[in-house]
Amino acid sequence: MLARKSIIPEEYVLARIAAENLRKPRIRDRPRKARFIAKNGACNLAHKNIREQGRFLQDIFTTLVDLKWRHTLVIFTMSFLCSWLLFAMMWWLVAFAHGDMDPSTESTTNSTKWTPCVTCVRSFTSAFLFSIEVQVTIGFGGRMMTEECPLAITVLILQNIVGLIINAVMLGCIFMKTAQAHRRAETLIFSRQAVIAVRNGKLCFMFRVGDLRKSMIISASVRIQVVRKTTTPEGEVIPIHQVDIPVDNPIESNNIFLVAPLIICHVIDKRSPLYDISAGDLALQDLELIVILEGVVETTGITTQARTSYIAEEILWGHRFVPIVTEEEGVYAVDYSKFGNTVKVAAPRCSARELDEKPSILIQTLQKSELSHQNSLRKRNSMRRNNSIRRSNSMRRTNPSLIVPKVQFITPEGSQSASET
Repeated sequence: MLARKSIIPEEYVLARIAAENLRKPRIRDRPRKARFIAKNGACNLAHKNIREQGRFLQDIFTTLVDLKWRHTLVIFTMSFLCSWLLFAMMWWLVAFAHGDMDPSTESTTNSTKWTPCVTCVRSFTSAFLFSIEVQVTIGFGGRMMTEECPLAITVLILQNIVGLIINAVMLGCIFMKTAQAHRRAETLIFSRQAVIAVRNGKLCFMFRVGDLRKSMIISASVRIQVVRKTTTPEGEVIPIHQVDIPVDNPIESNNIFLVAPLIICHVIDKRSPLYDISAGDLALQDLELIVILEGVVETTGITTQARTSYIAEEILWGHRFVPIVTEEEGVYAVDYSKFGNTVKVAAPRCSARELDEKPSILIQTLQKSELSHQNSLRKRNSMRRNNSIRRSNSMRRTNPSLIVPKVQFITPEGSQSASET
């Protein structure tokens, strides 16, 4: 290190680094905006400074369902333990007040007709075991109630009611957590990217949706919303402004028959927020398109909802989805390995407004694409022809049997002439 410092002066190194940094322009990336809806459908929203926390306790069942599994299991375990300990203390107090824990009663029990409230309850441990047997209805037969104490009968009725309530809440909560609607939405998939291409002479925003299960989604409907930051003429800033955009559906109702993957299309017309956006302006737009798929699960009858979103970086201009449904031996087969694959197609780079004002742009674009396609075909054919010629020449050089022998002709003067045929 010392030798290097002595050979190259430090001032020269610093000057060279500064010159290189000046020559290379620094490109700063535009700060990425937070998504409102993640790709997996989760809402990217944080609730802060909620003062009225008691509202969650008023709807305790929904709160328990929304909790995580570990928190729910801890709550139910503590509920059972606390109820067993509470009623164990009550049984111990009943037995203590009646004198069942007095050692002298054991000798008097054999001589007289003294009857305890609960047999074989002479400590808190036995009272705790009896509490578990009553609430869980196990009943091993060693400890049982008698008709000596009306207070013990009241405690028994109260404990059974409390145990049934805890069991009902626990079973209902576990059923709702295991059969939640978003679990079914895990098998509803959307294409990773959306495309904008020409369909039926119009610019269209398209994406693909599919269902991995054989059980269908009944009355499935698709909604698209555009979320963007807008400012009103009065100067009010709306950070999350939602605008519904129509979905092109040939059926009068908005329901779709999701038996196979479908391409959902939105025609970019005057009603669309994408009407004034061109291919060059798309990357500069600060918008997010939210897709919502709703329907009823066929097996459970529960309404489910699947969501995703597309930002400007995830929209491909001038692309089209490849077909993935083929007919094989009388059965329609779906190749999900090509679910999100796209191909590049001819599409005008202008906005839908300019395309409506100048329809000739679409014709020129299609003509250019046709010419380029013909040129590519000619180049491909010429390359194939050249490759075949080269291949035949190489085969002639390598195979000696294909070489034509030389033939010598003798003239009357005696001279020899060699010719190659």
